[in-house]
Amino acid sequence: AARQVLAALGQLGYSVDMLTFPVGGDVQIPGLRILRTSNPFGVREVPIGFSHQKLLLDLSLASALSRQLRERHYTCIHAVEEAAFLAVAATRFRRVPILYDMQSSLPEQLANRPGFRLWPVRRALESAERWLLRRCDLVVASAGLAAHVSHTVPDAVVHEWRFPSTQPEVAPVEMRSLREQLELPPDLPLVVYSGTFEAYQGLHDLLDAIPLVRARVPSATFVLVGADRNGAPVGHRYAAGLQNSGALRIIERQPRSRMAPYLAMADVLVSPRVYGGNLPLKIFDYLAAGRAIVASDIPTHRTVLAEDRAVLVKPGPEALAAGIVGVLEDRHCALRLGHAARLFAERHLGWDGFVESVAEFYDEVHASAGALLVSGT
Repeated sequence: AARQVLAALGQLGYSVDMLTFPVGGDVQIPGLRILRTSNPFGVREVPIGFSHQKLLLDLSLASALSRQLRERHYTCIHAVEEAAFLAVAATRFRRVPILYDMQSSLPEQLANRPGFRLWPVRRALESAERWLLRRCDLVVASAGLAAHVSHTVPDAVVHEWRFPSTQPEVAPVEMRSLREQLELPPDLPLVVYSGTFEAYQGLHDLLDAIPLVRARVPSATFVLVGADRNGAPVGHRYAAGLQNSGALRIIERQPRSRMAPYLAMADVLVSPRVYGGNLPLKIFDYLAAGRAIVASDIPTHRTVLAEDRAVLVKPGPEALAAGIVGVLEDRHCALRLGHAARLFAERHLGWDGFVESVAEFYDEVHASAGALLVSGT
């Protein structure tokens, strides 16, 4: 998401310093200078979501941000996720507009983690979120979060991201090659998931649905892309057996640039997410891939999905399995849904429209040509 925003800003002629963690790879984008923080704690990897590594590196990020603001003049701070707290603190005695890039609601994301379920902790997190939303000049939230922001702070100025949804054409030879690499026969019906393996993504429901699907479509095979290095959804009673039977392939997280063949080879793309106010970015790529989508029927998904371009089912393994089986057994339905999804992406989620929206957001928060983007990712 940050890379797409940076590419749009470069196309618009903005000069951007991106202050970020001392891990990850550099990218070349016009107008971009990457500034990495120090690494006194020797952190080598930062997992997705809340972690002690992120907390430690946020200390370095806060120090580096204060230093940058002393040394250079910026017309805007574009702060991603928890970096917005650092930006508000750092600009306490200097006036620099803050654009809060709200990818998720932090109280919601932390709600199911040990220690964060306690009522006093949740109240403190909710208060902190309100405090932040009141102090940022503009909030640009993931699709589905604007209502939460407006409910939390009614006078907050908020917009939602609509990220570009463009997938390159994938040649049949690429799909055949990937299937061969994964030892998947060319006629095997595939159900593909991409994304993190966090609990809110609903993978336990998906794994519970696999035996139900295979009872109707015995050859159906599920490919889950996005595992961390330990390689499996921890603690699920079926995972090992499903892998051993060939019903399930678990693939490590892939760079976004390599995902097109995984999506293109699918007969069904699935998003079993059970909760969360922010729309997962994979949905934009699912739409552009032109394949049938089966997703849980929650408000987050409905920000861009509807019955004419996806099968929306009640959360839970039984409904999920029924939706997948319905698509696998009806080729005409699968083709119709895939065509409608791609058409929607072409009409509403193009690159030019995204660049225009970024221009409007930045025009709203400032009118000059220099910015500092602060992100832990």
